[in-house]
Amino acid sequence: MAISGQAWAARVSGEISKAVLGNEMIVERLLVAMLVGGHVLLEGMPGLAKTLLVKSLSSAMGLAFERIQFTPDLLPSDVVGTMIYSPADGSFTPHHGPIFANLVLADEINRSPAKVQSALLEAMQERQVTIGGVTHPLPQPFIVMATQNPVEQEGTYPLPEAQTDRFIFKLMLDYPTLAAETEMLRRWGQATRSPRIEAVSSADELLALRTALDAVHVAPEIEAYILALVRHTRDLASADSGERLLVYGASPRATLALYQAVRGLALVRGLDHVGPALVQELAGDVIRHRIGLSFEAEGAGRQADDIIRQSLAAIAVPG
Repeated sequence: MAISGQAWAARVSGEISKAVLGNEMIVERLLVAMLVGGHVLLEGMPGLAKTLLVKSLSSAMGLAFERIQFTPDLLPSDVVGTMIYSPADGSFTPHHGPIFANLVLADEINRSPAKVQSALLEAMQERQVTIGGVTHPLPQPFIVMATQNPVEQEGTYPLPEAQTDRFIFKLMLDYPTLAAETEMLRRWGQATRSPRIEAVSSADELLALRTALDAVHVAPEIEAYILALVRHTRDLASADSGERLLVYGASPRATLALYQAVRGLALVRGLDHVGPALVQELAGDVIRHRIGLSFEAEGAGRQADDIIRQSLAAIAVPG
């Protein structure tokens, strides 16, 4: 019997809602990322339950979970592992680091220097790590969900563009609504109360669902729409564009990410095809971290999402 992506999403998100309230759209995006095997960058003010959200997702999915707290003194071996020497026989054996998990939370990822980011980059892109000259494959599925906050930038390291390009989404968390925050008080205002998340899915179910993505139809007109949208950001970075709003536009990886993401979103919503509305809905999450604003655009107070909306307005929507 085929697994329904919509039923799976409702089951997992319902379990997550036992611990996290008011982030239904964010949860849906995380489920889409899980389906397509994409990494996610979560940005929001402290106290918005970014860590709790990822941990609750791993518990609901029944996945092996590891959290890595990124700090300035973190070493690559603290992430991927190292070789352990045995005095008894003089041999070295590999000791796997916390990266060997299905879902890895890179907490405050921008607080570690480039040498740690480079170790993480191999894992994110190749789904493998190298310890002592030997390559070790990571478990499947393997997803990195990283957090950072937009304040307290002292002592942080900007993520290199090559790394941010590996995140399928950059999701912006906002404060909860009054209704959601009121419900939080009622549920967890007492010290003796804490949410308990049960495993309602598994790694095998997720991998089986991924095969259903290919059945979601994307018409040639939608493919052309995705290509035109991404390529328009590159036009805005061209010297011939008049007002140069971007230093660089989105890469071909953004095209692939948007294509995969809209199919995943269609699957979790029970659709068998992709329409232009899904592309418009996901464009900001996929592209906002893949474009570089020019000095003029920043000086005018423009944001990445403003540029993306401009691109959406400039491209004809397929009928």
